[in-house]
This record gives sequence, structure tokens and C-alpha cells, in this order.
Amino acid sequence: MTDALSRALAARLRVVGIDPDAPFGNGNSPWEIWLQLREHYGRRSTLIDLYQLEAARQAVALEALPAADRMRMKAAAMAVIYPGFSQAPGTHRAGESVDVVLYDPGWPHVFGRWRRRLTAALGPVAVRIEHVGSTSVPRLAAKPVIDVQVSVSDLGDERSYLAPTESAGLVLRGRDDSHLFFLPPAGTPREVHVHVCPAGGPWERDHLLFRDYLRASPGAVAGYAGLKQRLAERWHDDRTAYTEAKTGFILDTLDDAERWAAVSGWRP
Repeated sequence: MTDALSRALAARLRVVGIDPDAPFGNGNSPWEIWLQLREHYGRRSTLIDLYQLEAARQAVALEALPAADRMRMKAAAMAVIYPGFSQAPGTHRAGESVDVVLYDPGWPHVFGRWRRRLTAALGPVAVRIEHVGSTSVPRLAAKPVIDVQVSVSDLGDERSYLAPTESAGLVLRGRDDSHLFFLPPAGTPREVHVHVCPAGGPWERDHLLFRDYLRASPGAVAGYAGLKQRLAERWHDDRTAYTEAKTGFILDTLDDAERWAAVSGWRP
């Protein structure tokens, strides 16, 4: 069975007391094993681990795992990965592949247009509007979708920002305990993602720190670009898996960024 699992996953299984050569003994299911891994490793045990476990149980290659099984596992896992997770019905955009392209110097201008639109819609409710994500980092390859982070004083006061954000031409796609996620409606270009989060909270800080560290670290940019392009090829039909597969790099980079912030005096 070990040959069916990555070395990293096999090592993690041993740490939590599960034999990677026979992980499903004692009636263990992939889901139950993954929950043990999440309890021990937190965010570093990703949806990809759950996919691997299910593929091993079915004795198929990871790439051969049926799409229906991946959808089932994603639906269950998202509430664990993002506590409080829910999605708005009727907002799924089917058939969109993961495409990573070279950096486009026009991306900051697209952000500027959306910032003006959101500023007009939200007024003082938007404490801060920032360009985050890969398109905010010069020379970094990215999916051609602008990530906009809107910070508000009270995430729980949805009346103050939900309808105004939608009035800018967006629909609420999902929410969790940390933020709300908006995007253009189905049938229109996926030009932007808007993330509404609490001002001064960990969601806001992590995204700003990750962005600013990458802007100051050409080596990290090159490594991240290569990873993104490889993952886009492997998970071209699974946007969630593509995002989850970047988790280890992002967490490692945030650790480096915290050290950089302490030395440089960075503040969000």
C-alpha cells in the first residue's frame, strides 16, 4: 500500500500511529484517517491527502480517481478546512479549468477599476481595499483573476456590506467564519474574486504579509511560479485541489515571511 501513497503522506500516517502499508485496518475509512491527520497536522494535511487515501482504497492512481468521488470528498472536507463554510446555491461555475499564465502588467489597472467600483458601492464601510493574491505580485505567473480584499469593521454586520458589494456586479459565492467570497455571476467572465474580511484580523494580515514578502523576494516568486504551473497541469479540472495543493508552500512561505517581518519592521 505504501507505494500508492506519497512519501510525505506515508510519513504522516506513521506519526499518528497508522501503518501506511495497511491504513484501512480496523475498519478505518479514508475520511476517518484524514480527520486524524487534520487533528495532528492542521492545515498541512490537505484535501490532496484525502484524495490519496481514497485512491489507495480504490487501488487506482490518483489521477484516475473519479470526479464524482472527488466532488463528494470536497463537499465533506470544506467545512473542516474552512470552519463555518457554506456556499450559495446556483452560483457554481461549471467547466472552468485552471489556467496559469505569465504575469500581465495590466492586472494592477484591472484592480484599480474594481477598487473604484467597490469604493463607490461601499463607501466608509470598506475600511481598506487591497490587491492581494498572485496577480498583485510583479513577475509572478497566476490565474488571470484579480483577488480583491475588502476589510470591514464588523464581518457579522452583513447588512452594511453584502447588498452594496453585490450591487458592484458580484454574487455571494460562499462564506466561512473568516470571510465572505464574491465573484461575477455565472455566464460572465471570472475577472475578479472579492474577499470581505475583518479589519485587523488574521485573514487580512496573512494575505498582506504573503503578498509583501513575495514582492520583496524574487527567489520565492520563481519557486512559487514553477509550483503553480506544475499544479495547474495536474489539477486543471479541479480548482479546489489546485488551491489545496499550494498549502504547504504557502505555510512555509508565511513562516519565512514572519521572520522577514520581524527583521524589516513590516506592518500590515
